[in-house]
Amino acid sequence: MLRRLHSEQPASFAFTPANQAWAEAQITKYPEGRQASAIIPLLWRAQEQEGWLTRPAIEAVADMLGMAYMRAFEVASFYFMFQLQPVGSVANIQICGTTSCMICGAEDLVAVCKEKIAAKPHTLSADGKLTWEEVECLGACANAPMAQIGKDYYEDLTAARFAEILDELVAGKVPTPGPQNGRYAAEPKSGLTSLTEFESGRHQYNASVQLATDIGDTVKRIDGTEVPLLHPWGDAGGRPQTVAKAANEVTTPSRPAAEAAPKPEKASASDAASPLKPSAELAGETELAARKGTWKYAKATTAKQVEREESSTPAPEVSEGPGTKPETLTAARDGQGDDLKRIKGIGPKLAALCNRLGFYHFDQIAAWTAEEVAWVDQNLEGFKGRVSRDNWVEQSKTLASGGETEFSARVKKGDVYDK
Repeated sequence: MLRRLHSEQPASFAFTPANQAWAEAQITKYPEGRQASAIIPLLWRAQEQEGWLTRPAIEAVADMLGMAYMRAFEVASFYFMFQLQPVGSVANIQICGTTSCMICGAEDLVAVCKEKIAAKPHTLSADGKLTWEEVECLGACANAPMAQIGKDYYEDLTAARFAEILDELVAGKVPTPGPQNGRYAAEPKSGLTSLTEFESGRHQYNASVQLATDIGDTVKRIDGTEVPLLHPWGDAGGRPQTVAKAANEVTTPSRPAAEAAPKPEKASASDAASPLKPSAELAGETELAARKGTWKYAKATTAKQVEREESSTPAPEVSEGPGTKPETLTAARDGQGDDLKRIKGIGPKLAALCNRLGFYHFDQIAAWTAEEVAWVDQNLEGFKGRVSRDNWVEQSKTLASGGETEFSARVKKGDVYDK
């Protein structure tokens, strides 16, 4: 397919200060004379900022990298992820049209685009807010049919739900991405059939959707201020670094990067003998180092095996942290505790931990005060905060009174855990 620059082009392009800082940080990944290797991420950031790649943007990136304009254009025109024509001011809708999605209804989604956006792809809607195109496989075949909007996948779509999503986007809303039919991720629609212990204690959404909802707006253009700017790899000269220049201190290079980059000083013998060290501590590095060597696969595969394994484990250490310790029991009343796994958020391992802490019954948990909840949250080693997050107290009140929750009914039916 022949790809050309759009006939109408803006007069100029400039990165926002924060995006400029980000771009300069990316260039430092590469050694002197190899800065052109940063062409794809810089073109991509230019597109994320403007929505599409304009000629001034391509030329500005080429200038930053000391490249001929034609070389930069060759890259931009080769990769179909780069949009060489204007896209909707709100979003460009990408419909997966490959086998799984086509079988499951991608043509219906295309029909919605033709009706609500434009009859042909790569054409602005009447209000200029949306464009659409059909793309090759996006790798979410288990959730077909699906579409990518902004940075997120909208999966398990029907024509009706997809039309609603487009209306929400036009109205200035950001629909929740991910499966649209009630699925958590890509598990069977009827629910998990294996690894069922992972169904309890999970976040409201799967990891991708949770991140999108936490950020809040994953459709808007990127100006570089959305997340902290970090480049822990250091710079081309091997010098340690923290964070790139503050956005308001960044200036556009006055000459190509290949010429502007200073030559690294020759390393001394003592420098060569010493091992390289990371320039800045990465998020989670300390915790990971402390846990190094402690990873192991659990031998147990069923809830009963887990309970047998955990029953011989000594009681966990408790801290003197916030809150008040609730009343505990040394053993279950009449030798039979309640099935704490009927509380959403408590799996087999967490149920065993609760028993070791002295909690065996729903009425114990139902009676916890706010201070006692704070204490338990602090002392659930490996599961801190679960009591508050999953509202154990309210669930326990229902269960202690003989009622059922939607989740407990599924557990009782045998749809969650192996026997």
